Amino acid sequence: MKKIIALLLIGIAISACSDSKINNRNPYIPNYSFNVEINMNLPLYSDLQYTGNGKLITLNGAGANGIIVFNAGAGSFRAYDASCPNQYASSCSRLVVEGINAVCPCDDVRYSLFTGLAEADVEYPMKPYRVQVTGNVIRVYN
Repeated sequence: MKKIIALLLIGIAISACSDSKINNRNPYIPNYSFNVEINMNLPLYSDLQYTGNGKLITLNGAGANGIIVFNAGAGSFRAYDASCPNQYASSCSRLVVEGINAVCPCDDVRYSLFTGLAEADVEYPMKPYRVQVTGNVIRVYN
């Protein structure tokens, strides 16, 4: 009996595991595959070399509505979809970078670029993307 319970608990634990840290099932933001490289040596992106700076990037195919890349300090970067996470696509649903926050013009909800979480009580956080940094090149992909 103890073996059956142990096997059952192990099975539940394994099924609860995910192979991806990023699993955002947000119905407002579709999943697109993309891969962009941002060279911080270029003047357009040089401000990303400094902690606390974020940048809206609208390269073709990057995210549903562009991406926001943020320097979180100590060589750590975050990347999020630039779409408002709690709004359907519309003329006001692109987030605006304001310092260390991103603001949705549709509902004025502020999201932390450090965590992607909203200051207000909303259903979805910002949609994160994977980031890889090699030298002064930031690779953002999904």
